[in-house]
Amino acid sequence: MALKATIFKAQLQIADMDRNYYAEHALTLARHPSETDERMMVRLLVFALHAHEQLALGKGLSDPDEPDLWRKDLTGQIEEWIDLGQPDEKNVIRACGRSAQVFVYGFNRAAEPWWQLAEPKLARAKNLSVRRISVSGDVSLAALAQRTMQLHCTIQDGQVWLGDGERTAAIELLTLR
Repeated sequence: MALKATIFKAQLQIADMDRNYYAEHALTLARHPSETDERMMVRLLVFALHAHEQLALGKGLSDPDEPDLWRKDLTGQIEEWIDLGQPDEKNVIRACGRSAQVFVYGFNRAAEPWWQLAEPKLARAKNLSVRRISVSGDVSLAALAQRTMQLHCTIQDGQVWLGDGERTAAIELLTLR
């Protein structure tokens, strides 16, 4: 019998002063059995970074042909394709052809070595942005994961803070491309 996804509910308040975006989102996250709490929370963080009324969580690990997050316009055209981790270069090139903008967020120690190997293969992709997420301080993103979450995210001058009222993780984004 296959393992089922674990469901998490999050009320996410976003104050993005860099984009003048202020909203609250009620999200339901299905954590794949092979997904860690850290990766699930990175999905939530990246949702906050790209928050938009049409941004949706994709199937991610459950479907390799679908991104972790994406935003489509009203005609169904993909405006933003967002992947996490170290996706296959062929999938990234295919995503660049299918969407207006592609983002890849690395979030662990494997991000930099992956990018060193992938960069020459992805050099022609003009609509690709690659960033690395690192958490500084004592609170990790995984420590914020709970089945029911009330979270707030503040984004200002490129600095990001994600917290639950008791603990706050300071996040640093490094642009690799």
